[in-house]
Amino acid sequence: MGQLDGRVAFITGGARGQGRAHALALAAEGADVVVSDIAADLPGLRYPLATPDQLAETVKLVQEYGVRSAGFQVDARDTDQINHAVAQTISDFGRIDILLANHGVVDFSTVEQTTDELWDTIVETNLTGIFKAVRAVLPQMRAQKYGRIIATASMGARNTAPNLGHYIAAKWGVIGLVKTTALEVAGDGITVNAIAPGAVDTDLFFNQPTYDIFLPDVANPTEDDFRNRLDALDYGLNGVRFLQPEDVARAMLYLVTDRGLMTGQVLEIGLGTAAYGIY
Repeated sequence: MGQLDGRVAFITGGARGQGRAHALALAAEGADVVVSDIAADLPGLRYPLATPDQLAETVKLVQEYGVRSAGFQVDARDTDQINHAVAQTISDFGRIDILLANHGVVDFSTVEQTTDELWDTIVETNLTGIFKAVRAVLPQMRAQKYGRIIATASMGARNTAPNLGHYIAAKWGVIGLVKTTALEVAGDGITVNAIAPGAVDTDLFFNQPTYDIFLPDVANPTEDDFRNRLDALDYGLNGVRFLQPEDVARAMLYLVTDRGLMTGQVLEIGLGTAAYGIY
């Protein structure tokens, strides 16, 4: 028997990385899991996003736990697409108990160098898409008097960094959205929280734009160059240079299985960076 037997979860950004780890962690606890993902590249971003095959693979891996699963190729920025996926989930699975608004993209540029296109892509994906996913599930959760909503923010929304103005503005916005929504649904059996991971070993972090921005002194830096630089700087905590997706999933499960005592909060998984945070 799992802690989440009979529950239904809906995950955005579920094709790979943190989303896939979340899906498998929920399935291991007995939840049925619906995963959605844009599963397509976005103009202006300099690294590949997830693919339809990765989305299908996540669904397959979830089903191996003996629970039900489905996948939707959804651009969460599109109101019709996210509303349709949520409505279809409720029709097919009967309810939605858990929303993990997890999707996100990144770009590196100074504020001065950020184009309108990249600002819109980052903010609409990382904030507006989170809002639309949260809005879509609220009527069902209110009707059933139960819900657990968790949005993925970032330690960048706690202690900031250069070259990420659009990304960090959106992630700060996620925290504000979470806290406001938590107050609005406080009497409906719904909790709304955020998780704020530091650097995670996923394709959002390990890609060529990251290597280029962190190693400006190295021509055509590689992943090995990047990892070696993290070792040389003793980056991280207790020899751990960056999080694994499963580290974040454990924090997610803590909030999902809470009996309703935590809401409007930010659970930081920051490898010690919270101690230096600017609030």
